[in-house]
Amino acid sequence: MAMESSIFPVPSEVVMPPAAFLAAQGKMNIWLVILAGTFGSWLGSAITYLVARYVGRPVVERWGKYFFVPPEKLERAERFLARYEAGGIFFARLLPVVRHLISIPAGIVRMPFGIFSAMTVIGSAIWCSILAWYGKSMAERNPDLMSDPDKLIHTIKHESLWLVGGIAVVGALYFLMLRLSGKKGR
Repeated sequence: MAMESSIFPVPSEVVMPPAAFLAAQGKMNIWLVILAGTFGSWLGSAITYLVARYVGRPVVERWGKYFFVPPEKLERAERFLARYEAGGIFFARLLPVVRHLISIPAGIVRMPFGIFSAMTVIGSAIWCSILAWYGKSMAERNPDLMSDPDKLIHTIKHESLWLVGGIAVVGALYFLMLRLSGKKGR
C-alpha cells in the first residue's frame, strides 16, 4: 500500500481484497488489514509529499512527464488544492489515479503536513475499508474460491458487476473534479 500511494503503479485493488480474503479465513485480522493498509497509504503519500516539498516544482516540471505528471496536470492539481484545500486531499484519496499523485502538488504548495496527513489517513482508511469489505464478503460467500480456479474466475466476473458500477461513479466524480479544477473562462 505504501507503493500504491506513491508514484509506483501498484493498484490497491490487488492488495487489500486478497488480504481481507485471508482475514475471512481466520489467517489475518480484518481490522489489522485495514490499519496496515491505511498506514501503508499514509507512508507512501508522506514520502511522496516530502520529496515534492523539498525537491520542488522545477524538478517536477522537468521530470514529471516521465512519472505521469506533466506540467498541465500539476497546474490543474494545484488549482484544485488551492480551491478545496484539505477537502481536496480527502476527496482525492477516494479517486483512482488521482490518489496516487495528489501528494506531489500538496508538497509543492507546502500544504501543512499535519492537515495533509489527517486527510490522507481518513480518506485512505475509508478506501481500505471498502476494499477490505469487498474481499471479506466475497470470501464469506465463497470460501473455497482459492481451490477452484474456474469458480474463482466466474465469481470475480459475477461480483465485479457492482464494482464496475462503482468505478463508473468514481469515474464521474473524477471528471467532475477535472471540471472543477479546470481553468476559469472555458
